[in-house]
Amino acid sequence: MKYEQLAKDIIQNVGGKENVNSVVHCITRLRFKLKDEGKANTDVIKNMEGVVTVMKSGGQYQVVIGNHVPDVYKAVVDVGGFQSQSPVDADGGDSQKSSFIDIISSIFTPVLGVLAATGMIKGLVALFVALGWLKNTTGTYHILNAIGDSLFYFFPIFLGYTAIKKFGGSHFIGMAIGASLVYPTLTTLTTGDPITTLFSGSVFQSPIYITFLGIPVILMSYASSVIPIILAAYFGAKVEKFFKKVIPDVVKAFIVPFLTLLIVVPLTFLVIGPVATWAGVLLGQATLWLYNLSPMIAGLFVGGLWQVFVIFGLHWGLVPIAINNLTVHGADPVLGTMFAASFAQIGAVLAVWVRTKDQKIKTLSIPAFISGIFGVTEPAIYGITLPLKRPFIISCIGGAVGGAILGFMGSQIYMVGGLGIFGIPTYISPKGGLDAGFWGSIVAMIVGFIVAFILTWLFGMGKNNTANENTKTVESRPTGKAQSNPNHGDEVIFSPFNGDVRALSEINDAAFASGALGQGVAIEPSEGKLYSPISGTVTALFPTNHAIGITSDQGAEILIHIGMDTVQLEGKFFTAHVSQGARVEKGQLLIEFDIPGIQGAGYIVTTPVIVTNTDHYQTPIITDQRQIKAGDRLFELNRK
Repeated sequence: MKYEQLAKDIIQNVGGKENVNSVVHCITRLRFKLKDEGKANTDVIKNMEGVVTVMKSGGQYQVVIGNHVPDVYKAVVDVGGFQSQSPVDADGGDSQKSSFIDIISSIFTPVLGVLAATGMIKGLVALFVALGWLKNTTGTYHILNAIGDSLFYFFPIFLGYTAIKKFGGSHFIGMAIGASLVYPTLTTLTTGDPITTLFSGSVFQSPIYITFLGIPVILMSYASSVIPIILAAYFGAKVEKFFKKVIPDVVKAFIVPFLTLLIVVPLTFLVIGPVATWAGVLLGQATLWLYNLSPMIAGLFVGGLWQVFVIFGLHWGLVPIAINNLTVHGADPVLGTMFAASFAQIGAVLAVWVRTKDQKIKTLSIPAFISGIFGVTEPAIYGITLPLKRPFIISCIGGAVGGAILGFMGSQIYMVGGLGIFGIPTYISPKGGLDAGFWGSIVAMIVGFIVAFILTWLFGMGKNNTANENTKTVESRPTGKAQSNPNHGDEVIFSPFNGDVRALSEINDAAFASGALGQGVAIEPSEGKLYSPISGTVTALFPTNHAIGITSDQGAEILIHIGMDTVQLEGKFFTAHVSQGARVEKGQLLIEFDIPGIQGAGYIVTTPVIVTNTDHYQTPIITDQRQIKAGDRLFELNRK
């Protein structure tokens, strides 16, 4: 561990791990809640190599680290034996009231790789059976099918882990709740005559075979289910947090999970599970009803806008609906209509590669095209089509045409599988046979590719066979006022805000004001919009969306921290429009924030814009403007 010794020294000098109630981190610092701050050796910690300074604010003991704080935090958690937590506020609550999209992405992202892998295996098995290469009576079939079904059948266990982790509970409690839902013995109890029947004559009619403490239990099949375990994990995390506060430390390790499971699991079977299952059935019926109104229009909409959904993370809203449909109905047409989008994307990229004379674009296009074949379209979107604008719009048109074909042919997926060409087997029904829906997916894939290629060839090209007149955006050349200055430095950093420029030393935070975290400038924003000051990559985006780090194409590492101690707002008043790892262009809207809301909560919005790898540069040349607009030159950097 690179930071093991630093972690040991920090823990020892905050009074030992027995003096730590909790430790979390923000984008620059470790935030300890200590039982007794008087036991901390602040001067010793300040002088440690790897520590910038120490601050005390909001009931927290803050050890300022800098950019590598996530690595130091991991070492502190491992060395101290602390539980890795989501950031917490001064009262020990969740650090952010996450949006629906953020919750869904956090729950499903960790399992998507394995879910896709098992889906691909199941899809290939279905393909081999359909082609007559494999009989469904052989041992080979059953073993491969077991692999393909493994994760999806026991989905509640996996989601129990990821969901309760997102909600701030103990991982294994979430897994235990999920395992209870798929406990095999319970499914054998639904034979014979029921004790009674609840809700007779309604759509919720339920035979009762067992009771719990005399209360009727509605037994349902929770294999492959999604909604019940997510709700149960949320409730379980809340119950666990309550018991952690009231149970003495000496018996907390086993009494807390004992009481949590004893309450949450029966309540899940009695109330949460049935209600969530019924909600899932209604949700599935609603989406299918909307789809059946006009499959072609639905396909046109989803296929055409799928790439836009991905850019803004909105596609996560459709993922649980699709998985729910697979669970309830055995198939899903919603995600089935987006298949052509990735092929339309690479069709546009291929046309750009063939026609452009720009060598840099040609070089970027080849790997983007290859990765797009396998469904990884981010290099194509962020590296080629989106910066060049017209090819991206055309690729959306190609995706829409392909989506309409998928809707018309009634194509639907029968499993969650791979992307790109690996998604083809997901359109094969487990019942066998290559139906119209399968052939529709093949036709849509080809047509989407051809439409995007031809339209980009005809209309996506500008003068001199460049992709369009805005090719300079791909080269990340600065635009705005600095272009009129022929003597600008090696790199120009533009203003991310409209507002008033202030000296960094005016910030009411010693770590930033001293320049210890990096040189730069402060801005008092007049509008709650943060635009990218450079073209580059988002290398850090804190979960509460109050701070973002971007590395420019030339190597400058820029940190923008909206306000001071705004991590305490738990993500309230902040909305991010990008994700970590995303490619961004200068002037692109990254984050929106509510200035009156932030100020009304008692926080300032004065924002440092600093270069965290400032040791690579001479002192930044700051603009002499007092009032500045987004996109104006803010400061210049010259390498040493």
